[in-house]
Amino acid sequence: MSDTGLRLARDKMRAAGVAPTAIEVFSHYYRELEAGATGLIRESTIEPLLDPPRLADVQVDEAAAHEALARTAVLKLNGGLGTSMGMDKAKSLLPVRDGRSFLDLIVEQVQHVRRTHGVRLPLVLMNSFRTREDTLAALARHEDLAVDDLPLDFLQNQEPKLLTSDLTPVSWPADPTLEWCPPGHGDLYTALLASGVLRKLLDAGFRYASVSNSDNLGAAPDPTIAGWFAASGAPYAAELCRRTAADRKGGHLAVRKADGRLILRDTAQTADEEMDFFTDEHRHPFFHTNNLWFDLEQIAAALESRGAVLGLPLIRNTKTVDPTDADSPEVFQVETAMGAAIEVFEGSTAIVVGRERFLPVKTTNDLLLVRSDAYRLTEARTLRLAVEKAPLVDLDKVYKTVGRFDQRFPAGPPSLREATSLTVRGDWTFEAGVVARGDATVRAEGSPGTVAAGTTIGG
Repeated sequence: MSDTGLRLARDKMRAAGVAPTAIEVFSHYYRELEAGATGLIRESTIEPLLDPPRLADVQVDEAAAHEALARTAVLKLNGGLGTSMGMDKAKSLLPVRDGRSFLDLIVEQVQHVRRTHGVRLPLVLMNSFRTREDTLAALARHEDLAVDDLPLDFLQNQEPKLLTSDLTPVSWPADPTLEWCPPGHGDLYTALLASGVLRKLLDAGFRYASVSNSDNLGAAPDPTIAGWFAASGAPYAAELCRRTAADRKGGHLAVRKADGRLILRDTAQTADEEMDFFTDEHRHPFFHTNNLWFDLEQIAAALESRGAVLGLPLIRNTKTVDPTDADSPEVFQVETAMGAAIEVFEGSTAIVVGRERFLPVKTTNDLLLVRSDAYRLTEARTLRLAVEKAPLVDLDKVYKTVGRFDQRFPAGPPSLREATSLTVRGDWTFEAGVVARGDATVRAEGSPGTVAAGTTIGG
């Protein structure tokens, strides 16, 4: 039955024009799934990572940093639609500051580093089929962005969702696009190879890649990290941050007992009965930021020698074919994480960076915070805290989608500079000049309603 399932899946991918390389990688993981692989990493097989190097302790010669930066390319993952916030286009197109989107600020970060350090520093996005058109249209507004003949983007692959009952590709005539899913951001390596972008970067003289998510404005190009990475000789490195109680759901690095290699463990790779170990920020004190650095030459050599199958650990995600319909058929989405490549390369390393390099926006809580005066926009077009500690924002579910969120903050966010937290319950529209102080709470009683201009909450 599974042979039939794989044949049907391969035929479907070929008919959709999926790259042959990606089809072979999918087939590898299909066989793993067929064999019963779950991707779980047991606590008994790992040791906590306790004392990785810290960027604060690193000293890099200015000339060495410049040389490394001159051979670095910036890759941004831009396949996300922001569906959890009710969006149907690239999340990176959301306005953040002064009408500038995440994408605008990423471009300005790159252009600032080019001017300041006199380097080419190409910017290349990994788009999905759903984000490509809008993204390239937005990039067209920025002059002199492309470097030589390097493309501004390449496409993430797609693969069929598989019925959990028999591992055949699901059919969903009501919306055929829901029959497909991305293979996780571990597809970065396959897509780089299959698109030809990896070879183009190498031919253009680039040796290193700095990779991060397009919703993380903290991960700007950094000459010190580039210099450290080049000097390390490592094939691959991950940026880590110290975990707090707020970071218990994020993936973390650990040391595999069997061979002493660094590995990445995500939530989906943790057994339910071992989640207390996973979420213990004292046992596993550093989380993975999804900011990566890798040696393009060594990535290319590994991909070419392994037929594009790096051997990243499988992540088996069980979902319904229509995420909004719990009664729709149950499917497996076969995924990998790009950060899991740390275990593939001997000599891989990690470095602890400041929290300012990790500023993702996953919810409208995060969006309110980065739009607020708790952050300032620097000359380098990065967001930096304007206060000692970021306040905690907790909005009612009525604010979950960007459309509803924007309607309720027509004049922009309230001032959060004097707040330690802002909790909003009920449905409130905020007028201009609202100030939150201390542990500020807006209660549900009286909503829907308006928080009048000039109101001070809390304090």
